[in-house]
Amino acid sequence: MEKLLDDITYIFSTIPEIVTKLPITLLIAFSATIIGFLLGILIALIRFFHVKVLSQISTVFISFIRGTPMVIQLYLAYYGIPLLISRIVEAAGNEFDINSLPSTLFAIIAFALNTGAYMSESFRSSLMSVEAGQFEACKSLHYSTWDSLKTVILPQAFVIALPTLTSSLLAMIKNTSLAFCITVVDIMAQARIVGSRSFRYFEIYIAVSLLYWPVCALLERLLLVLEKKLSRFSKNAF
Repeated sequence: MEKLLDDITYIFSTIPEIVTKLPITLLIAFSATIIGFLLGILIALIRFFHVKVLSQISTVFISFIRGTPMVIQLYLAYYGIPLLISRIVEAAGNEFDINSLPSTLFAIIAFALNTGAYMSESFRSSLMSVEAGQFEACKSLHYSTWDSLKTVILPQAFVIALPTLTSSLLAMIKNTSLAFCITVVDIMAQARIVGSRSFRYFEIYIAVSLLYWPVCALLERLLLVLEKKLSRFSKNAF
């Protein structure tokens, strides 16, 4: 019993130190989700309207993202982007310090590309689920393609895709735990640092799970409320 109490005390004593890195985790998750959201819409529109060349490129991109592990994509971003930038800068006759770029930036890029690929499929399915008559109605009112998308089609598609987007954001928060592979000190990396002092990793992983759980549960609740409100709005608006 005394050992159990000691373990519980240790778990909760480590949480304040681990939670100091929660802003890094949330920064990566929300930044990558927002960028991925915009990228997903762009790719979905390219494939929906069958834009020549770009449609084929986006298909290959999605296939690559879905066919490779997230950790590989992190490493490719971490080692590949600085190499590409340095080559471009050197070709221009300048020097570039690779170490000047923070690891967090590469994590955001990698997660954003991953999220964008998966979100694009959700958006494309949502666009296809909007009644074809909506486009015809917009044409009869002399709406441009952009106006039709902005005012009628995309709002409906967004509401349809929202449950999938909610899942993507929650998955993103949990996937940020892989960012420590490229030296990003988020709550997972911080937990490993704290655990290395005592080698009580089991208790540490319980502590970090007690941080992920309420954060994901709260966000899920907020997004469900948003989904209900937008669903009501869409029914009244369209």
